[in-house]
Amino acid sequence: MTEINNKTIVESLLFVSAEPLEINAVRDVIGRDNITPSEIKNLLDELAKEYDAQNRAFCLKEIAGGYQLFTREEFVNYIKQLGKRNTENKLTSAALETLSIIAYKQPVNKADLESIRGVQTGQLLKALMEKGLVKIAGRQDVPGKPLLYGTTDDFLQVLGLKSVEELPKPEELGK
Repeated sequence: MTEINNKTIVESLLFVSAEPLEINAVRDVIGRDNITPSEIKNLLDELAKEYDAQNRAFCLKEIAGGYQLFTREEFVNYIKQLGKRNTENKLTSAALETLSIIAYKQPVNKADLESIRGVQTGQLLKALMEKGLVKIAGRQDVPGKPLLYGTTDDFLQVLGLKSVEELPKPEELGK
């Protein structure tokens, strides 16, 4: 392997490693006969210098017997904001159950949802609508004209789907 290939291998290992990456772990991946510890150390030093020279949002630090990528201090507040947003977007099991019923039965009214779940769904529907995963899809043509609910494009995006037709069939879920 050429030095550039070894460098990109080391860089990829740094990105996926949740713990400090040890030189011996790199040697195990690349092959002990193909690279020496000093060559790996040189590659790590080169990467650290490149990240600094390019003013990247992250830096490479030697810690706890290994090497790890860290976000630079000036970006910490942005990451905290993202963390708050991601925490707000987590769904409870009840919300997931309600969302799956809507996805498979849409358009569906609140009474049918509550009949299937066996509990009230008003607050869950409100929360799912606030998160942009569920929308009012119209009104049912029956006395009282209840609202009908369906999923949104954001729902599809979160699941990585083009359309609800790509959802697994109910009979496939039991397998």
